[in-house]
Amino acid sequence: MLNKILPRSAAKNLRQEYATKKLVFTNGCFDLLHVGHVRYLAAARRLGDLLVVGLNSDDSVRELKGRNRPINVQGDRAEVLAALEAVDHVIVFEEERVTELLKDLGPDIYTKGGDYTRESLDPEEKRLLEALGTRIEILPLVEGKSTTNLIGAIKGDPK
Repeated sequence: MLNKILPRSAAKNLRQEYATKKLVFTNGCFDLLHVGHVRYLAAARRLGDLLVVGLNSDDSVRELKGRNRPINVQGDRAEVLAALEAVDHVIVFEEERVTELLKDLGPDIYTKGGDYTRESLDPEEKRLLEALGTRIEILPLVEGKSTTNLIGAIKGDPK
């Protein structure tokens, strides 16, 4: 399982290693893994030959989500993701945006969850994906399943 977790520097070699395969890429914090994540990742994997997950580092999660996040440290989050059958590789990235990793990986397909639209994607990332010829797929959410809802339930906040 741990051999599925690759250093950031492996991205370019990974693309070369799988040059003849349809590489699917997604990214996120994946702080508290729940059924919505599991179904999303399985759906993303079905789109190609392998799924690579870009995982936000602890520092980038704090930038995106605030000082109380992540709940689980990046090593733990990477290991849990790597344990999933749908996930072929996990690469932790430090930046708030995944643009540099996308450049190195050059995925065939890029997926995001249904809480995104093509219009709400980061403009720089979207331009890069279009220049790479990467197909963008927005996959449906599992209604009512989110890390925010899970944290609220743990705190006793009704939803």
